[in-house]
Amino acid sequence: MRVKNLMTTSVTCVRPETSIEQVAKQMKQENIGSIPVCNDRGEALGIITDRDIVIRAVSNGGAAKTAQDIMTKHLVYAEPDMDTHEASLLMAKYQVRRLPVVENNKVIGMLAMADIARKQIYVDEAGDALSAISKQSTMN
Repeated sequence: MRVKNLMTTSVTCVRPETSIEQVAKQMKQENIGSIPVCNDRGEALGIITDRDIVIRAVSNGGAAKTAQDIMTKHLVYAEPDMDTHEASLLMAKYQVRRLPVVENNKVIGMLAMADIARKQIYVDEAGDALSAISKQSTMN
């Protein structure tokens, strides 16, 4: 199955200059755990997770002020025609639970581990990926 058949298509982005407080409010309002950071053309620049807010902003005494200050700049993403198996391998390799889906450098969707796990044929893959994601990271 292709990523485009499982991804969520209602995705909003924040701009690099968006305050961390506003990012957190938007994540709460939309009940999401990550949000892409995009420029005016909708091109992906990075991503912020709820964990990024805690680790990179709150725990550092509030020195970081904007999305750009705390976003992950090396964006790991899926493409819409990518096989779901490939996407789950990316999640495992980079220890992420959510992948932006990018086409022509624009975010067109999000694929979460939960999206994969909901499909009965991918339950084992989702479990394997989650196991790999949950291991202690060797990346900083």
